[in-house]
Amino acid sequence: MLVKYMKTHIKSLILLAVFAVSMVTVMVIFGVDLRPVFYGLVVCTFIGGGLAAWDYSRFREKHRLLSLAEKEIEETMDHLPQPHNLIEEDYTSIIKASFDDRMKLAFENSRGFDEMTEYYTIWAHQIKTPIAAMRLIIQTEPDSPAMREISDQLFRIEQYVEMVLCYLRLDGGSDYVVKPCSLDEIIRQAVRKYASQFIRTKNRLIYEGTDVTVISDEKWLCFIVEQVLSNALKYTEKGEITIEVKKGEPSEGRTAIVIRDTGMGIAPEDLPRIFEKGFTGYNGRADKKSTGIGLYLCRRIADKIGCTISAESVCGQGTAIAIEMGSLTKM
Repeated sequence: MLVKYMKTHIKSLILLAVFAVSMVTVMVIFGVDLRPVFYGLVVCTFIGGGLAAWDYSRFREKHRLLSLAEKEIEETMDHLPQPHNLIEEDYTSIIKASFDDRMKLAFENSRGFDEMTEYYTIWAHQIKTPIAAMRLIIQTEPDSPAMREISDQLFRIEQYVEMVLCYLRLDGGSDYVVKPCSLDEIIRQAVRKYASQFIRTKNRLIYEGTDVTVISDEKWLCFIVEQVLSNALKYTEKGEITIEVKKGEPSEGRTAIVIRDTGMGIAPEDLPRIFEKGFTGYNGRADKKSTGIGLYLCRRIADKIGCTISAESVCGQGTAIAIEMGSLTKM
């Protein structure tokens, strides 16, 4: 701090030194007694040191206030120090004008985002009505390959609508309820939802059931399991999908759901990025239908409800996704 203060006054210090040396030089040339000069320099140095110490304390206090204002500038300018000269007044005016413009822009962006969120929320709920109507129409039609294909595509639409609603609710703090819930019920609910997809893709499901109660949000944990199952089915052709529950040590209090498939796997260079927003990787680009949102939502939701999600994969052999959460006890 002191070094920075000295740098801000380096010109003044150099100028004072030049004045002192010049005065002494002139007096030496004219043969004037230097003792009064030295006494005067000592007195001036003492007085100047006191003034410098006072000015340095003001410098430190202003730096403290500016540092505090920098941390809170997103919300308020109350801690901005008062200007003491015309230049500081100009800087303060510029900062206040920039702050007002930014607050105005932030307000307009927030209002626009709220309106957009409200619109898409209404749209997502309204679109469910024609989807339900189409589902009823399909059920009344004779079974055929065309009807099965239409049913599969309608199922995809339902998934995308659920992802939209999930995305819109992601940052809402009131939609999370963490409590003890049956892990077996959550897994079976997800499996029932994708039962027709298992039949259509001719994939074998291996799941032995569990008796563990976990501490989590049932709805959002089920969404994560569904998304991982959806990816496993999408990238596995006539293989196996295994759901395994791994109980941690009692002292650790952690349990993991591991969903393992025998699909095409994930390229090594893509694996570290599969939970990034919008990242589709080699498989997603080849599939042409991947949005890069599903696993991103899983990671965001996992963070919200106190879970962790990770992936292991061998290209050409399959992928394993582990969802780890806090366990309570056996049911």
